[in-house]
Amino acid sequence: MPLKVIGAGLGRTGTMSLKLALEQLGFGPTYHMMEVFQNPAAFGWWAETADGVGPGWETIFKGYPSTVDWPSATFYRQLADDYPEAKVILTERPADAWFASTQATIFQEREAPTPPVFRDMLSKVVHRMFDGRMHDRDHVISVFERHNAEVRRVIAPDRLLVYEVAEGWAPLCDFLNVPVPETAMPHVNSTDDFRARVSAPVGP
Repeated sequence: MPLKVIGAGLGRTGTMSLKLALEQLGFGPTYHMMEVFQNPAAFGWWAETADGVGPGWETIFKGYPSTVDWPSATFYRQLADDYPEAKVILTERPADAWFASTQATIFQEREAPTPPVFRDMLSKVVHRMFDGRMHDRDHVISVFERHNAEVRRVIAPDRLLVYEVAEGWAPLCDFLNVPVPETAMPHVNSTDDFRARVSAPVGP
């Protein structure tokens, strides 16, 4: 199954809300970091992909027509090249708010135990992007802004939607050529939601 939608936005930019929105619009199931947690083999797949020896997109995304969030956002350019018909969505939010959110969630040290394969995947797929300097505000924000600018530069404008989930259904549905649902746009995965979810151990 070829990917139809590729999310280039980094974690904590509304990617979980976008995942649910895409699934409601008929582009699901949508791959997200949550899918990695549900398949322990995926930790190794992504670490190997970061090293250039992964199992291939067909294995990783089997059954998924769309993907958002990390790990795949790190590889958005390769995915866009390998799936030239797919549309690309860059989720954004103000840099200061994004940085604060990362420090309270994904870049915060986990209290629950984590297996080495998870830490290896996270280091290679996420932390490497920031040179391991996850709490250096100016550096982290500069990487975030550079990533977003690079997405704008390398993805053709007619193939790219730059999007904040607060904008609601209209721009997303227009971009994907689907009707606007009557229900409200999903808005999930707040900092409190995230903390509650990751309090549990990762992996077997």
